[in-house]
Amino acid sequence: MEDDRRGRRSGRALPRAGADWCGGAQALKHIWAMLLRAFPDIHVTVEDVIAEGDKVVCRNTVTGTHQGEYMGLPPTGKSITYSEIFIVRFADGRFAEIWGVVDVASQMRQLGMLPA
Repeated sequence: MEDDRRGRRSGRALPRAGADWCGGAQALKHIWAMLLRAFPDIHVTVEDVIAEGDKVVCRNTVTGTHQGEYMGLPPTGKSITYSEIFIVRFADGRFAEIWGVVDVASQMRQLGMLPA
């Protein structure tokens, strides 16, 4: 994604290392495909939703069992729980921009990739 003058992400992808880099809806599809391969029983519980104007904020708790390769780590069979928060701006009934914070460090600790 390319930063606009206000530091927000637009729908245009910047060149990145690796031939499989993508942005926008393609990036979301890629991420979900990766997560579903690694955690086929993934479950997202929406804890809070706040909507104002053209933006929606979701705070989620995600659970799953590590049953496929994830970030280079072979399956461990470990169950994980982590938090994420997303802000989505809509335009014409579609995602126009998305910002997210995912607790990847918690994922990595639970999978043994980082010290507890």
